[in-house]
Amino acid sequence: QVQLVESGGGLVQAGGSLRLSCAASGSIFNLMYMGWYRQAPGKQRELVATITIGGVTNYGGSAKGRFTISRDGAKNTVHLQMNSLKAEDTAVYFCNAVTKSFGTSWGQGTQVTVSS
Repeated sequence: QVQLVESGGGLVQAGGSLRLSCAASGSIFNLMYMGWYRQAPGKQRELVATITIGGVTNYGGSAKGRFTISRDGAKNTVHLQMNSLKAEDTAVYFCNAVTKSFGTSWGQGTQVTVSS
């Protein structure tokens, strides 16, 4: 089993910044990558960004140029730095981790609200 604990969500004004963190624990010895997805009310969950254990990143269209994903391998933690936030970034942000043994695991989600 893989456990994911997210932190850093909250309320911010448009144009502001937030940093989300996600710590992985448990059976992560064959971790392949971690990432962030988000889901706004009435919408499907969408990719924000992922990062492999080798540091290769992939961003969803809404995140490119404004968000940066990074990984602290020693702590099995990923961070999502979000800048120039917009009202449309308001969503629940979910951390995920993919391992060879257990496939995809999800965190409980953290709310990000951007006021305009």
